[in-house]
Amino acid sequence: MMTFLARPASAQAPTIPEERSAVLPGTAGSTLGTLPGSAALMNSDPTATSGAILGGRAGTSTPRVPTSITVPGAGYQPPTAPALSVPAIAPLTEVPLYGTLALPSGADEGPPEGMTFDQALDLLIRQNLDLLARRYELDLARADVLTASLRANPLIYADAQLVPYGAYTQNRPGGQTQYDVNISHPIDYSRKRKYRTEAANQAVKVVEAQYQDAVRLQIANLATAYLGVLSARETVRFAQAGLEGLDRILEASRSLGKFGNRTSADVARITGQREAAAVGLLDAREGLRRARLELGGQLNIAPPEAEGLEIRASLRDLAPPPPPGDQLELMALQCRPDLNAFRMGVGYAQAGLRLQQANRFADAYVLYQPYTFQNNSPLGLKSATSYALGVTVPLPIYNRNQGNIARAKVSIDQTRVQLDSLERKVRIEVRQAEQEYTTTRAYLDQLEQTVLPAAKKALEDTRNLYEAGEQDVTTYLTVQKDYNDVVRQYRDLSVRHRRSMFGLNTAVGSRILP
Repeated sequence: MMTFLARPASAQAPTIPEERSAVLPGTAGSTLGTLPGSAALMNSDPTATSGAILGGRAGTSTPRVPTSITVPGAGYQPPTAPALSVPAIAPLTEVPLYGTLALPSGADEGPPEGMTFDQALDLLIRQNLDLLARRYELDLARADVLTASLRANPLIYADAQLVPYGAYTQNRPGGQTQYDVNISHPIDYSRKRKYRTEAANQAVKVVEAQYQDAVRLQIANLATAYLGVLSARETVRFAQAGLEGLDRILEASRSLGKFGNRTSADVARITGQREAAAVGLLDAREGLRRARLELGGQLNIAPPEAEGLEIRASLRDLAPPPPPGDQLELMALQCRPDLNAFRMGVGYAQAGLRLQQANRFADAYVLYQPYTFQNNSPLGLKSATSYALGVTVPLPIYNRNQGNIARAKVSIDQTRVQLDSLERKVRIEVRQAEQEYTTTRAYLDQLEQTVLPAAKKALEDTRNLYEAGEQDVTTYLTVQKDYNDVVRQYRDLSVRHRRSMFGLNTAVGSRILP
């Protein structure tokens, strides 16, 4: 149900409600956003075409009350909150880089008891509070089915009429005092309850698909947080290796200084580089701590425990390449839950049309008055009892729900157009994700095979010459900076490629790559 906040104007002109920008806690708004196809059920009050129950004869034989109190779910609307609370994919957690980086020897997948991505995924499904809150939307939708399936309540009414002020006399005669008890029962001859239940059941299917899409996006957020820990850990390793390399150079510089091959200025410059690398290592460790806290927040792990969280994973891509782009597109069109939500939304809109067509005819009311007592004792006659039967049928002459029916028909076409638009966007997302994966993998292979080995060899040769006293410190620091830039590029590209693997899974809606 859409939530509005408005102040009515004391004038004849209609007031336009101001829509809230978010779902308020405790309201009937859906945390999953607007249901596709729900526009067909706007203004779907089954009593919209009926007014008060009308009597069939003089006197107060029928109650003058609105029919809405007899109709279950008279205000029933599908959840149509603004679609702004579905989780968005979080950006990659960036770790500030300071100091010197160097390529460590060997790959580090983390401790054997570290958390794998599969284990993190299992914890996400069971413990993530955002998903837990959205899971209640399924129960709310099923409760709407119960509301929609309830039958209308009958009315029981009793009255006394022709009661004199004082007493009737020959000079002021009047009819007998009469006491009535009657029951009015609604007859849903247009089967509104059936179509209302059908629409609510279709809404459950849409909500289920929307929840699956919320899980898909939350998994993408988990992948981002998990990759943040992995990239931060690699940054610590690279910074540690860079610091160890500078310690080696600093020791060699001090040894050469004893023999006059290095000046105190040379040693001071290397010492400055070493201290900057030490600061960079401390910053990298702080970045790792923040990344662990971010991952712990996704998995609902307490901060003290999250700070010591270890993962078991590697940035290296050892998986076979994914299927071709055309095949990935077909898989996405079949697997993406947001597409399935709009496909079911078309059925939801069609169910709304059938409900609006049924709402053309308000319920008929059958009146059964089993007891009518007429008091003839003031006339000296025996009192009488009687019964009555009647029926009230509102005539759909002016209001046949024409506007809502037209709206429902437009909603079907609108939902189909939205589905086509989303399919086009999904195809583009898959193509872009596949291209990102292919491009980063090619760049990474080139770095590993040519650029990185060449930079490493240049650094080693220059370092050997420097330690032998055959190269000045300025040349060495220049080569060291070039190597550091290549290592940073390698680290960043490795993270980008690993992120592209997760991004391809998100775009397809299925786990294509590990």
